[in-house]
Amino acid sequence: MSHHKVEIQDVHYRYPDGYPAVNGLSLHIRHGESVGIIGANGAGKSTLLLLLMGLIFPSQGKIVIGDIPLSKKTLPLIRQRMSMVFQDPDDQLFMTTVFDDVAFGPRNLKLEEAEVTARVTQALARVGIPHLRDRAPYKLSGGEKRTAAIASVLSMDPDILVLDEPTASLDPQSRRRIMDLLKGFQHTKIITSHDLDMVLALCERAVVVKDGKIAADAPSLELLTQAELLESCGLELPLSLQGCPRCGLSSSAE
Repeated sequence: MSHHKVEIQDVHYRYPDGYPAVNGLSLHIRHGESVGIIGANGAGKSTLLLLLMGLIFPSQGKIVIGDIPLSKKTLPLIRQRMSMVFQDPDDQLFMTTVFDDVAFGPRNLKLEEAEVTARVTQALARVGIPHLRDRAPYKLSGGEKRTAAIASVLSMDPDILVLDEPTASLDPQSRRRIMDLLKGFQHTKIITSHDLDMVLALCERAVVVKDGKIAADAPSLELLTQAELLESCGLELPLSLQGCPRCGLSSSAE
């Protein structure tokens, strides 16, 4: 199913101050893959997601979603196939109730209200928060907000899920719940995170971005056991692998 694939071809992007945030990056993501995009702060991860979603456009290179080149003209169609959960759910939840936030996307598609209600009901049920439908988003906990933001994306019935730091600032229980939720989705998933244990658990493939380029691309377990590579890119071994006999490190390794 080609409409689930993502192709990034020699993409460049400079911010208005001249900073080259993405510098000749190429990446192919196949149907059904879960890919973790990792790197130090300023490596270009978030800029890459903004480019994928058409919130900014490359100065050079091409992005293709399925068989459709990304452009201002094709953006409405692209956003029906690929949806993004932002790092801060407060950027995504702005209506008076959770129901209206989850309904916002389908309503913008000019769907009949009965279809909107059905989509919202299904999305809330999938993420396990139908009891929150009439709550004000600002009254939710961090984990509940993140879950509601995911529901707002699922109501659009996308083929591809893009998630920016989905476990950031969550307590351990909420983090585990979000991870279990994401693990159950069969979508093509693109996840950026500093939570390398989460990437190891959810993504069969990991891609390291450094200075706006791909520094490494390999199966997650293979890549995330390479301490020297990770250190050279401003990262550390996942906590679950520190002290692992395979890696030759003690549990107190700095």
